[in-house]
This record gives sequence, C-alpha cells and structure tokens, in this order.
Amino acid sequence: MPSLAWRDIDTVLLDMDGTLLDLHYDNHFWLEHLPQRYAELHGVSRAMAELELQPLFERNAGSLNWYCLDFWSAELQLPVRELKLETAELIALRPDADTFLQAIKAAGKRVIMITNAHRDSLSLKLERIELAPYFERLISSHDYGYPKESQQFWSALQEDTAFDPARSLFIDDTLAILRSARTFGVAHLLAVRQPDSRKGPRDTEEFAAQEDYRALLEGL
Repeated sequence: MPSLAWRDIDTVLLDMDGTLLDLHYDNHFWLEHLPQRYAELHGVSRAMAELELQPLFERNAGSLNWYCLDFWSAELQLPVRELKLETAELIALRPDADTFLQAIKAAGKRVIMITNAHRDSLSLKLERIELAPYFERLISSHDYGYPKESQQFWSALQEDTAFDPARSLFIDDTLAILRSARTFGVAHLLAVRQPDSRKGPRDTEEFAAQEDYRALLEGL
C-alpha cells in the first residue's frame, strides 16, 4: 500500500465513478441494462443490439461524447437519463470513501471532485450518495468542453481553481487519465486496484494503487 507524503499535498483531486463510487453501477448500466433496453425499445434481439452498440462505443471511447448523456440519447434514440434511474439502486460508495473524505477535509486539504461524468449523471449520484459537503468544488469535464484525457482539461482546471500540480494528489481508476495528469505535472498519483466490486483486482501498470482508504490516511 502506498504511503502518501501528506506534508507535500495541499489539494486532493478525486474522480467519482470507480474511485469514490463502485463502478459496478456504470458497468452494469452500459454493458447489461442499456443493451437490453435498446433491444426491447428498438424491437431487435439482444445480440443485434450489442452488434449495433459496440462500434459506437469503440468510436467514442475517451472522448467527451462517451460521457455525454445528451449525445447517447440522440445517437441511440433512447431516454438515457430515465434508463439510468431504472438501475439507480446499484449506486454505492466504495468502502471507507466517506471516512477518507471526512479526514482529508478535516485536515484542511482542498478537496475537488473532477469527473468526466455528465452533469445529469453527477446529479443522479449525488441525490443517492451525499458527497457534495466534502468538496470545495464539483467539476464535470463537460464544464470545460474537454475530457480529463486531454491536456486542455488540465489547463482549464488550473485556470479555474489555481491548483498547484506539484502539490496535488489525484486518484482515478482510468490509466489514460492518470497519464494525462502526469504529463501536466501532477506530482502525486494513485490508481484504483478494484473499481468494480463485482470484478477482481486489476493491474494498474506503472501506478501505485489505492486499495484501502483508511490506510491512505496514515501520516495525515
């Protein structure tokens, strides 16, 4: 488990899905629920639904469209917001994420959420899980017009919040995004070992990984 140099960290930047919240909700929605509802509402087989959806998913992965509910509603001719509500009971905190948030806020760190989630997804989740009080700001990449995978996102974030990359910790479950943060100069980076509670741990490659939020608090 990585030990953090808390004395060198002023700002904590946190992703939401897969980092603070269990990624099972999103994986289940996009890989199971949406294809099923697409098949039902368009009158095609489940297999055909997946054949039609797969190239669209591949083409838009990592772009802002990938995270945009308006885009998918138009593209798929489906009420994606309403469909997301149908599985909202699966929205859940990752173990001890709230304990971690409470402690870093109490220690006087700046705590900022940066998510690629669309504002509608963010609202849906914040209605279910009370995260907002822990954060100075809740920033969706849609506010800036660039996903976190892009250097333009990080420039916009710095302009907006005046955070110091050299004195910031960023935790995210997507390796491409962590690499983007590293390129921008964010000094303290952690991946997430098991973003989806129903899937096993994964290889976080060159990044140290968060496995236990309580353990991260040592030395705070």
